[in-house]
Parts: sequence; C-alpha cells; structure tokens
Amino acid sequence: MPAAQASEALLKKYNCTACHAIDKKLVGPSYKDVAKKYKGQKDAADMLAQKIKKGGKGVWGPVPMPPNPAVSDADLKKMVSFILAL
Repeated sequence: MPAAQASEALLKKYNCTACHAIDKKLVGPSYKDVAKKYKGQKDAADMLAQKIKKGGKGVWGPVPMPPNPAVSDADLKKMVSFILAL
C-alpha cells in the first residue's frame, strides 16, 4: 500500500475523518488548511502530534478537538507527515 493510502487509512482508523477531510471543513479544518497554516514552521510536526494525542481548543474555532491517546508515536508521525505534505 502506498504511503499516502496507508496514512489515509490511519486517519480513518483513529476516527479523524469524523471531523476532518482533506479539502473541506467539516467540524474541524481541512487537512489542506492545516498544512497551509503550519507550512514552514519547524516545530509544526511535533505540535500537531501533541494536538492529536492530547486534544486542543480555540485554534480553529469554538469546538474543541478531543484527545486521541491511543495513537502510537509511529502512527502519529505518519499521519502528521501526510497532512503537512498536502
């Protein structure tokens, strides 16, 4: 399975797609909007990984992002790399 497909499968596995889509806002921002916002920030990957793991609020609006502590560090890295590459 190509890396992009594997990363998309992880996003589905961890229910990220319930609130996010690649190119349109659902409950949360699109992955492309996330990539655009953090493009060029050297700490973006680590920060986004922590947001996925611990949750967050107030960055994209009033709806908080729930934590997803079950995501392994290896899966976090793959998902964040995929999102930031969009």
